[in-house]
Amino acid sequence: MDPLDRTTWTDFELAVAAVLDDLVPGDVVTYSEIAQEAGRPGAARAVGSMLGRSNGAGFPWWRVVAADGRLASGDSTEQARRLVSEGVRVRGGRVV
Repeated sequence: MDPLDRTTWTDFELAVAAVLDDLVPGDVVTYSEIAQEAGRPGAARAVGSMLGRSNGAGFPWWRVVAADGRLASGDSTEQARRLVSEGVRVRGGRVV
């Protein structure tokens, strides 16, 4: 997957991208919800993997959280900052 060249992406990656492209400021979704919307229920880890491979290029990655509301490990400070700037409540490393 070349994060900048969508012509190299799989159908699943394109479907995930479409879901992510539809998110607006203040939206918060889980990896599982994205997988469901992209037509592959149960593929939450594949969504996370795709976001990791893309290094966030062009995606609102900060709007995606774990099923229990936990923020992404590694980028949680930046994720929290971006979510709060969009009006989302974050406390203790989780979306409230």
